[in-house]
Amino acid sequence: MYKIKNLVNQLLAIFCVSLLVVLVICVIWQVISRYILGSPSIATDELARFLFMWVGLIGAAYATGLKRHLAIDLLLMKVQGKQKDTLELVILATMLFFAGFILVYGGASLAWDTHQTGQISPSLGIDMGLVYLCLPVSGAIMVFYVLIELIAKLQSLFNSKRDIQ
Repeated sequence: MYKIKNLVNQLLAIFCVSLLVVLVICVIWQVISRYILGSPSIATDELARFLFMWVGLIGAAYATGLKRHLAIDLLLMKVQGKQKDTLELVILATMLFFAGFILVYGGASLAWDTHQTGQISPSLGIDMGLVYLCLPVSGAIMVFYVLIELIAKLQSLFNSKRDIQ
């Protein structure tokens, strides 16, 4: 399972860096076209917004996989022992609910409804359902990471209880 997790980590890192490079190029071109050429590029402005959504959400999923989420670190550093184990389980369950219900279910509903209504972006003509797919995709990746951590945590708790007996 950890080989798959490492592969997903590598793919997400490459994906996020690639999107970030394109985002930076779009923003630089936007600045050049607006202030030097005197004619702002509307398409790159819209593309930059869409890329920012994807980078932010997929990057959040990647941070979840690396266990670099700020709230998790801050809360867990303050407790020890059984309280820490309990808090870890509560955090993982909360993350699983949020990622599964809000991002995957809600995001998929939003993307599907937007696609069904035929909404397209004004300047690029992209189906907005595709843009909003970043929600369920990032949610599914988060669910994947959280399930791995939850299974590992439950196994370690179960094995430590077995060792005590």
